[in-house]
Amino acid sequence: MSDLGHINGTKWLASAGVRPTRQRVALAALLVGDGKDRHVTAEGLHAASQKAGEAVSLATVYNTLRAFCDAGLVQEITVDGSKSYFDTRTDDHPHFFWEDEARLTDAPAEELEIKSLPSAPEGAEISKVDVVIRLRRT
Repeated sequence: MSDLGHINGTKWLASAGVRPTRQRVALAALLVGDGKDRHVTAEGLHAASQKAGEAVSLATVYNTLRAFCDAGLVQEITVDGSKSYFDTRTDDHPHFFWEDEARLTDAPAEELEIKSLPSAPEGAEISKVDVVIRLRRT
């Protein structure tokens, strides 16, 4: 893994006040080291860390991604109520889910128009709206 990737990962962690342990820096470098946004599963990030020669357990990857979510560094996108993807782009934006590849990508936000939402039940407020558009190749 490049020194620049580790530097970018360390800066990313510092921006949210996350303690930069060796394992967190290694995972952060894989997520944001090249400055590109990512949609990863815990299993995919674990495989990438193994390929990069980092000794990080799958449980540590899950715990680290949870800590990154709690710090606002990534957002969790759940597909089918069971498969979670972690997105390094944290602004509100829609996603395409490519069913044949089980892959999540950003969808063009400027083309999405939500005219209204149902009222939240009494005692509740809408905290977020996730838009996942499922695609199947023809």
